Amino acid sequence: MELNDANLQTLTEFLRKTLDPDPTVRRPAEKFLESVEGNQNYPLLLLTLLEKSQDNVIRVCAAVTFKNYIKRNWRIVEDEPNKISDTDRTAIKANIVNLMLSSPEQIQKQLSDAISIIGREDFPQKWPDLLTEMVTRFRSGDFHIINGVLRTAHSLFKRYRHEFKSNELWTEIKLVLDTFALPLTELFKATIELCQTHATDVNALKVLFSSLTLISKLFYSLNFQDLPEFFEDNMETWMTNFHGLLTLDNKLLQTDDEEEAGLLELLKSQICDNAALYAQKYDEEFQPYLPRFVTAIWNLLVSTGQEVKYDLLVSNAIQFLASVCERPHYKHLFEDQNTLTSICEKVIVPNMEFRSADEEAFEDNSEEYIRRDLEGSDIDTRRRAACDLVRGLCKFFEGPVTAIFSGYVNSMLTEYAKNPGENWKHKDAAIYLVTSLASKAQTQKHGITQANELVNLTEFFVNHILPDLKSPNVNEFPVLKADAIKYVMIFRSQLPKEQLLQAVPLLITHLQAESTVEHTYAAHALERLFTMRGPNNTTLITPAEMAPFTEQLLNNLFKAVALPGSAENEYIMKAIMRSFSLLQEAIVPYIPTLIGQLTHKLLLVSKNPSKPHFNHYLFESLCLSVRITCKANPTTVSSFEEALFPVFTEILQNDVQEFLPYVFQVMSLLLEIHSNSIPSSYMALFPHLLQPVLWERTGNIPPLVRLLQAYLEKGGATIASSAADKIPGLLGVFQKLIASKANDHQGFYLLNSIIEHMPPESITQYRKQIFILLFQRLQSSKTTKFIKSFLVFVNLYCVKYGAIALQEIFDSIQPKMFGMVLEKIVIPEVQKVSGAVEKKICAVGITKILTECPAMMDTEYTKIWTPLLQALIGLFELPEDDSIPDDEHFIDIEDTPGYQTAFSQLAFAGRKEHDPIGDAVGNPKILLAQSLHKLSTACPGRVPSMLSTSLNAEALQFLQGYLQAATVQLV
Repeated sequence: MELNDANLQTLTEFLRKTLDPDPTVRRPAEKFLESVEGNQNYPLLLLTLLEKSQDNVIRVCAAVTFKNYIKRNWRIVEDEPNKISDTDRTAIKANIVNLMLSSPEQIQKQLSDAISIIGREDFPQKWPDLLTEMVTRFRSGDFHIINGVLRTAHSLFKRYRHEFKSNELWTEIKLVLDTFALPLTELFKATIELCQTHATDVNALKVLFSSLTLISKLFYSLNFQDLPEFFEDNMETWMTNFHGLLTLDNKLLQTDDEEEAGLLELLKSQICDNAALYAQKYDEEFQPYLPRFVTAIWNLLVSTGQEVKYDLLVSNAIQFLASVCERPHYKHLFEDQNTLTSICEKVIVPNMEFRSADEEAFEDNSEEYIRRDLEGSDIDTRRRAACDLVRGLCKFFEGPVTAIFSGYVNSMLTEYAKNPGENWKHKDAAIYLVTSLASKAQTQKHGITQANELVNLTEFFVNHILPDLKSPNVNEFPVLKADAIKYVMIFRSQLPKEQLLQAVPLLITHLQAESTVEHTYAAHALERLFTMRGPNNTTLITPAEMAPFTEQLLNNLFKAVALPGSAENEYIMKAIMRSFSLLQEAIVPYIPTLIGQLTHKLLLVSKNPSKPHFNHYLFESLCLSVRITCKANPTTVSSFEEALFPVFTEILQNDVQEFLPYVFQVMSLLLEIHSNSIPSSYMALFPHLLQPVLWERTGNIPPLVRLLQAYLEKGGATIASSAADKIPGLLGVFQKLIASKANDHQGFYLLNSIIEHMPPESITQYRKQIFILLFQRLQSSKTTKFIKSFLVFVNLYCVKYGAIALQEIFDSIQPKMFGMVLEKIVIPEVQKVSGAVEKKICAVGITKILTECPAMMDTEYTKIWTPLLQALIGLFELPEDDSIPDDEHFIDIEDTPGYQTAFSQLAFAGRKEHDPIGDAVGNPKILLAQSLHKLSTACPGRVPSMLSTSLNAEALQFLQGYLQAATVQLV
């Protein structure tokens, strides 16, 4: 693509179409852009547009498209095509910083993100001058440019907060500190001085304060891994100024907006974070500054209002106190009973209150409310912070704190009892307080695992939680109902089983509540209860105990997905999946009606998949329906195919990328249930599965390989007779997979199925070529994973076609090749093979080579005979060799870049491990003994003499054991 006006014009038109709400216009435009993004100059055309286009909408659209293009394609992945040419890469890096700094803020943000994505891959090695180029801009004095640099540095360095320690990381951080720490400190001081100079100019202050916030964030990132020497030496400068900013109150920066945090709040929140970091990690160095920060933050908490805009500030301030109070050498600051009472009264209780803003979220923005409340992402809520502070204080002062709060809880519950309609919020706060007091340790899997002995959870449940769950009107006081359900869920490991069983039918009733939060919590609570383990590894709640409620449970769950706001509610769908899994054959009578509802839902969501978790559980539920029903009666598989195939066909025709891996897995499951023939509906699809475009997407590879294996297993002969022209295509897929380090094992899965299930004559003409491809790959890159797979394949070939055929095919490629493979690969590497089935295949294969291949007895190959036997006995008796060469790293499928949804494996579509040898060989050791016996009767005297001369004593002893077990002798 040339950089000319015609191309710029075309690109502009397509970008405009990608903004069209009509999918028939938008989709083709997106496909077009995807098809040209591999062309040289494409990114430069985008950058030209975002710099020079007259239309602001197009500039922003070009910026977003450019950032996403970089996100998808910048990382170079082994075995994948590199979509950005080196000249484009160089040109982008040469221009992007300037362009970012001279662009308006909306575009600046996108380019800043793009720089950090490039930086993550190329900085510092391939982009050494990035930082110096940025730091020189600090001198410009133009804060639009300075903030651009700070924003980019922030997105570049914030990964230091969560990267694992490594020499590479330390080297990079040291380089950054050497270049960046001093200029950043100078900029910090200069900006604070400017704030004093411009103290009355509100517009200047806004820019300066956003710079200070970014500088504070950078301080956090650069200090996170360890305390850098530079910052330790300059602690006085930073901490004194941070303290000054914390206590600053500039009327000009106060906002009227009650929702949105202003610049002052954002800056102070970040400073609280920085102080908490130092208090937690570098407490010795920070000790001189700590008391004044505690005072400043305490005053801030006591004087800050309840408005939503202060939430982040208040929660970070409380988190600071929480991190200080659980350090042993600060505990003296909190020991005084008056201090504790004051913290409880002025900080904790007020911040546990359910505010009108929370009520609004509960009613109108339930998804966000649930995310914050249930999933623990409510890190930035006041309640979560207050809860953490309670836990922190309980570490040293459990008794006094519990006593103080018990008083509050009782008075709140008394207030509620006087007038529930008016005072229900008091009960809500009381439940929250009890929860935070009682919970010491929590896990996603078990809820609260450690509780405060001073709180009687069961009594509280009976007196205050159960009445709300039993109330006949499920729609009254939805917040309290949600609290009650959440209590059951959180303390499920603490409450006795009979109380949980009492709660189950009540939870099922709450699935019908109008409130989205309430029916979602009910579904989530049931799902968690159903996963609890009872004695002897069964579920705590049994299908028999669920029998009286099964029908109502299934009805209410499916009705709940039809409630407004819950059409794609992942918690309900997960509860459906879990109920199917728990109830097993008890669901069979309901499946005919339920499968229709599930497929209808699938059809709807496939039009625009937006909730990945919901979709995943939907497919899991489909798999469970199929497995459970077909286990009871395999012939019902055809009725599932009738229900599912029309939807699957539509998904395949519309190329709904997110759903293809799922569809392939469900189809494998269905096909594997068939006895030994392949229905024509599947054969019609077979050619489409070999299309190269499907194999381009990493997420499709594991499920597609499994589906092709199912085709081969059920219909190898059918493929050979009616689709022989497709065999080259099948081998083409194998060839593509074998060339990739990430997917070569999948190539072997396919190849092993071809060898095992295809009639031998149908692949005779291709066999030699298959081996040649494998040898080429062995020469170009020999990884442990490849060798393990190669050994299993070679031995499977030997088991299937015989040892003579194996020797002949090797030696036809190159004379003496057979001996070289045994000597250089089989003998030294067989110890690395893992997996019971894989080891069995190798043992049977090697036994055949030793005892059924005349060349091993009568040619120069004879010298390998004893070492090969020694290696086989080693495979039986020695521990597996799981060492991996130092220079080897496996590319993980998860690491593939971009938007491709990585392969999502369905737990309930799993296939049983397949043993190609099956019952033909029970114990490979006995087989070895019997085969050696047979060989020794064919050539008497030879075998014992070979053993006595060169097999080591230990191996010989093991072998004697096998012979005794098989009751045979060598002659």
